[in-house]
Amino acid sequence: MTHLTSDNLVSVRDIAAVLGCSTPTVWRRVADGSIPQPVKIGGMTRWSKAEIDAFIAQAKSQREAA
Repeated sequence: MTHLTSDNLVSVRDIAAVLGCSTPTVWRRVADGSIPQPVKIGGMTRWSKAEIDAFIAQAKSQREAA
């Protein structure tokens, strides 16, 4: 059984599901710099779950500060 930790790498589909958007929207946000850049390993493109969690936490803190 695989246990996920904050060090796991996640796919664009996983990011889209967490953010509640489409995969093209994820790629647009990567291009405009609002979502962290992915890591490329061989033919795979993945994001650090820890970086995505930090991105979401930062967005929440900015919302609360406004």
